[in-house]
Amino acid sequence: MTQATGYEPLNTLKPLAEGVWIVDGPAIKVYGFPFSTRATIVRLENGDLLVHSPTQMTEELRAELDALGRVAHLIAPNAAHYTHLTDWQAVYPRARTWAAPGVVERAAKKGVTLRIERRLKPDRAEAPWKGQLEQLIVAGSKTHREAVFFHKASRTLILTDLIVNIETAKLPARFRPFAWLNGIDDTDGKTPPFLRWSFRDKEAMADSVEAMIGWAPERIVLAHGRCYMRDGVGELERAFRKLLRVRKWDRILGDAKKRKARDEAGRG
Repeated sequence: MTQATGYEPLNTLKPLAEGVWIVDGPAIKVYGFPFSTRATIVRLENGDLLVHSPTQMTEELRAELDALGRVAHLIAPNAAHYTHLTDWQAVYPRARTWAAPGVVERAAKKGVTLRIERRLKPDRAEAPWKGQLEQLIVAGSKTHREAVFFHKASRTLILTDLIVNIETAKLPARFRPFAWLNGIDDTDGKTPPFLRWSFRDKEAMADSVEAMIGWAPERIVLAHGRCYMRDGVGELERAFRKLLRVRKWDRILGDAKKRKARDEAGRG
């Protein structure tokens, strides 16, 4: 029996914005903790469907997708999000599979052989969605290479594990301390510590976060926990405030020096 996640109904399309749907899937256990799962579906301008981080496939979900459009692209956005990929490939053998760096290697270590047609580029959108989606692979970590996407028309940012935002009220009481202790409960969702520590190059990571802020997202879809349906820029600035703090102070000091220089020039 599937454990309730608090995001029921599961395995069904839920409209999020024009041309964007989410699918809430069953929980998956990591270190014994039940993380809720979520796929994102984007309909491209030609009618093709892009599926980000595929969740559990069911016959009912397949029927809904087939009524919506042609599933043409499957995205494995980081090395932890490939579990259901082979099931989707079996159902949609003509779909092209795209993967972030490290996905194939991680799956191989788990005894899973993946069929991947394309590796995602680190700094620009792929041809099938160029002009519709922005794309980058977050820099700064050698082990966690996450591809993030921004749907321009709806101003929707699509993340996977970069922010985890667990609603503890939806969890059995015994699991709530894990979310609190790791700082990933929805009072202040952020990157989990075991991933955050892998980002040794903080400057490179900050560059990626500032690029996402520059896209000016209104909403943010997360793979685990509550999504942000408004003020996406503010949520990014909050979730990565420690990472961006030094840059923020540098800018404040730089602006102050410029104002002082202008004032002195004006008095001269």
